[in-house]
Amino acid sequence: MPSFPEPIDRLIAELRKLPSIGAKTAQRLVFHLVGRPPDQIRALASAVEGLCDGVRPCSRCHQITDIDPCRICTDPARDPHLLCVVEQPADVLAVEESGEYRGRYHVLGGALDPLAGIGPESLNIDSLERNLADGETREVILATNAGVEGEATATYLAGRLAREGLRISRPAQGLPVGGELGYTDRLTLAQALRGRHALD
Repeated sequence: MPSFPEPIDRLIAELRKLPSIGAKTAQRLVFHLVGRPPDQIRALASAVEGLCDGVRPCSRCHQITDIDPCRICTDPARDPHLLCVVEQPADVLAVEESGEYRGRYHVLGGALDPLAGIGPESLNIDSLERNLADGETREVILATNAGVEGEATATYLAGRLAREGLRISRPAQGLPVGGELGYTDRLTLAQALRGRHALD
């Protein structure tokens, strides 16, 4: 095993903690950075450091934001009667890129997964119910992923949120079983949102 200078070894080790980054990819990234001008490396370091103090979850929807409440929650052009529930902050971007949706969002922070110890108390469900308590929302779109955990989460939420005057729907055809919302192409997601169906 080659021994690199300590700063290189340390950065490789940190990059390997990121999802989908193995040893070889981490090494490639580090050696790419070593060849860049110092000002570019400092700009990257500053951007990463900015994550510590510059972003936080929105207190209302739990989307990642630099202002609280976030821009979507405070946008008067958004339809206050529509609420799209997603698993992760990246899913908000996927739905936005579809160009089909102009309501508000709620980020659960994951999906139900009893085998991993993730139950309802681990997700942002209590705050979802608080957001619905004012009665302004008329439809909740459960846009969780199409895998087993996402389907179980949607089924659980449909039962827990059911009340008079509130439509609960799920995106329609086009989303692959087991697929993640963040990796679905824009057109497919737009069609799925347009064709959403009510959950009984």
